[in-house]
Amino acid sequence: MAYAAFMPKEAVYSGELFSKVGFSLENVRGLAKEGFWGRLFFSLALSSAVVFLQLFTALLAAYALRAGLGLLPFYLVLMAVPAELLLVPLYGILRGLSLLDTVFALLLPFAASPFVIYLVYQAMRAVPEELLEAARLDGAGHGVLLLGILFPLVRPTLVAAGVLAFAAHWNLVLYPRVVVTDPRFWTVQTWLTDLQRKYPTDWGLLSAAALLSVLPIALLYLAFERRVVATFEEGLKG
Repeated sequence: MAYAAFMPKEAVYSGELFSKVGFSLENVRGLAKEGFWGRLFFSLALSSAVVFLQLFTALLAAYALRAGLGLLPFYLVLMAVPAELLLVPLYGILRGLSLLDTVFALLLPFAASPFVIYLVYQAMRAVPEELLEAARLDGAGHGVLLLGILFPLVRPTLVAAGVLAFAAHWNLVLYPRVVVTDPRFWTVQTWLTDLQRKYPTDWGLLSAAALLSVLPIALLYLAFERRVVATFEEGLKG
């Protein structure tokens, strides 16, 4: 894919990928004409906003679970529900709220994630209760316990959970295609499906689009790979 993305079009169309070696930015320039960079930056901003919301709600929900809120079985059941089963009910709710074809349709349904909440809860559960009890004896309230003690201790898990949340939202294809028809709100993955429909045989252009759309999430994962692996090894033991 990376090889074809920067090859001259004539070499790709001829099928002689290895006998006609060359380098060209023609495919990248072609993506700019199709509006790729606007879709890419829109997806980056959208997925980043989703990560912020999911980490914020996960921090609050995990603290409530650790404090004794008996909803953990509810979150575990939600983790077992395939996301595709929620598509039709979500569509009906968004239509009733007149949120279809808006950025809120891509943002609000993902403001909380049972999986991210469970990861953060597991990290909080590993914090010794004696530490929190000592803080309570010193007069610490819920805000100090959450932001002053638990938040710094679970920060590595929040980073790993953020990477996973970003990847999950970045790779959505079916959901944004259903709830948004306005090209202004297409994510890069939705845009890619339209590009493939318009240029089904332009392998150089499609390869360049696929490569550049994968690059952000690949770099993000490589940067935090150890933290993600450590989170699964430590946080999912229980």
